[in-house]
Amino acid sequence: MNTKVQLDNLNVHFGKNHAVKNATMDFRENSVTAIIGPSGCGKSTVLRSLNRMHDLTPGSKVTGMVNLDGMDIYDRSIDPVAIRRRVGMVFQKPNPFPAMSIQDNVVAGYRLNGRVNRAEADEIVESSLKRVALWDEVKDRLRANAMELSGGQQQRLCIARTIAVKPEVILMDEPASALDPLSTLKIEELIEELKEKYTIIIVTHNMQQAARVSDVTAFFYLGELIECGDTKKIFTNPDKRQTEDYITGRFG
Repeated sequence: MNTKVQLDNLNVHFGKNHAVKNATMDFRENSVTAIIGPSGCGKSTVLRSLNRMHDLTPGSKVTGMVNLDGMDIYDRSIDPVAIRRRVGMVFQKPNPFPAMSIQDNVVAGYRLNGRVNRAEADEIVESSLKRVALWDEVKDRLRANAMELSGGQQQRLCIARTIAVKPEVILMDEPASALDPLSTLKIEELIEELKEKYTIIIVTHNMQQAARVSDVTAFFYLGELIECGDTKKIFTNPDKRQTEDYITGRFG
């Protein structure tokens, strides 16, 4: 399986805080990689380095390399906005644009990239909502405010908005932590379907979820990558004692 994203000696600093230390790992194309570890271990910091979100944080410093299809995304010649089109992000809490309708939310990112005509917009809305299994639930109220949707529906809408711009990689930061069990199940089923077309990298505090949805699991602790490997092996026969202690609940 091809490597889509590669970290080489990634370090992230926020002022004097060395949040991620010398992380080197690969993310495989058309697979799901889960990043696990206790709170404050650097999971989300790693995730946000993959589409240059830290550019927006004063005092942050990223060194090392993050390669996307062999291209260093932190090269000075690279436009971070172009990177974020290729590497989409879904956040912990659903964040639909509150003053917009369901359909306008879906095409919002697409319109930032240029004008779209009505027929094109309609096609984008329908295809994106179908991909996240939301079309049948909302097709008769596309002009309704997106905030009228349930939490789980809002999160699927945000995923639809992300895939509408046709990214290659989707980053998900605790995408189901604010949702009820049924909505969580729908998000997990959706992740399984989406990996056929996208490379998915998910941060989760829920180890059962990591075991269910991911092909590869990476365990971080105190900013360091402790172990990375096939999910089944990480959860049944990890190489490192720290990984085993975390998975079995001895600390966390």
